[in-house]
Amino acid sequence: MRKVLVIAYYFPPMGLSGVQRTLKFVKYLPLYNWQPTVLTIAQGSYFARDESFLKEIEPLQIRVVRTGSIDPTRFFRKADSPEATVVRMPREWIRKSLSVGSQFIFIPDNKIGWKRKACRAAAELLHREKFDLVFATAPPYTDFLIGHYLKKRFRVPLVLDYRDSWIDNPYHFYLTPIHRWLHRVLETRVLRASDKIITINRRIKELLLKRYPFLQYQDIEIISQGFDPADFDLDGIAHIPRGQKMILTYSGTFIDKRTPKYFLQALARIFHEQPGLRNKIEACFVGHFREENLRLVRRLGLQDVVRVIGYVDHSECVRTLLASDVLWMIVGKGTGEDMMSTGKLFEYLGARKPILGCVPDGVAKTTIEDSGAGIVVEPDDVQGIATAIKTLYRKHESGSLVGPAQDYVEKFNRKRLTADLARTFELLAE
Repeated sequence: MRKVLVIAYYFPPMGLSGVQRTLKFVKYLPLYNWQPTVLTIAQGSYFARDESFLKEIEPLQIRVVRTGSIDPTRFFRKADSPEATVVRMPREWIRKSLSVGSQFIFIPDNKIGWKRKACRAAAELLHREKFDLVFATAPPYTDFLIGHYLKKRFRVPLVLDYRDSWIDNPYHFYLTPIHRWLHRVLETRVLRASDKIITINRRIKELLLKRYPFLQYQDIEIISQGFDPADFDLDGIAHIPRGQKMILTYSGTFIDKRTPKYFLQALARIFHEQPGLRNKIEACFVGHFREENLRLVRRLGLQDVVRVIGYVDHSECVRTLLASDVLWMIVGKGTGEDMMSTGKLFEYLGARKPILGCVPDGVAKTTIEDSGAGIVVEPDDVQGIATAIKTLYRKHESGSLVGPAQDYVEKFNRKRLTADLARTFELLAE
């Protein structure tokens, strides 16, 4: 089998959606004659931990090399529990303030403290054995810098995987023109050294081609986000109890402009105008739900119609999606948000459920509309969201709610997407 070294700061048992794309590639690459070795951080404190992810690759005996890092999450540990493996996510205003501060100090990101140890560990691997190529996935963009170092030192082919845009990332803050210039210098250097670039959607590809004239169309391949069909093949799915209420479920974390505020305000408006619907609609939240969001629920008087499950392992999350009637998501309005195609959207497609998309014009909106099984409204349009929920409820009552077509969903099968990645690897290795 050919061998690939995968550079991934985000990897299980770390939870949250940022790990899944890399994990599933690693899981399915051996099917296509590629043996991955993963270089990642040593296990420590995470905002979410999911041991079930690691169990997916245990039977495959995938080698995972872990190195120490200066882990930013260590600063959120409580003094009386310094060894905690899960730390509480800070309030949003604290998280945002720390993010702005760290981006002022650290370039390209606050994971740069991992680079030296990761480069040393990777160099030891490449001295001992031959790898056919290096695959670096980002964010964090420190992963790209590690890949760049290995390409320059060992002349091994380098593939970059953009899970989000770099310069145009909506969660990046350039406090001075110098900061933006430094990021662009680093990205230029990494792109010039790369042998192939992967992006999750066409919008990111177009931005790279426009910004960097030295790139050619064929240098960049699109391999979208996806879902793993094995995740939806759970024992007892047919026996998931179903109630009479229409359940609208959100899976994931709220951050920055992704907020439940407008959705909750829409629910409150519906129940004020039609009190009879109060016992017929339930909102379910899977994942971290901050105290400020709970206060909003109480302020709007929605305690009896909102169910907060909290963070659970991925298999339990999938069961909740399958037990729901409608799945909803939000992408905030603002610069760069149009290119966001979050992993949760493709999990929703894998669940074959109708989707309520509170999203602006862009990749997510197009994907939902193309699925033929969704309603799209502006993320901050409270009345529009309320109208959409009532429309979905009428369909629920009449039994006419439908999910996306199987042939459309199948395009995002992780196994199929990994086959595309393996073909790209083969062309470079040959």
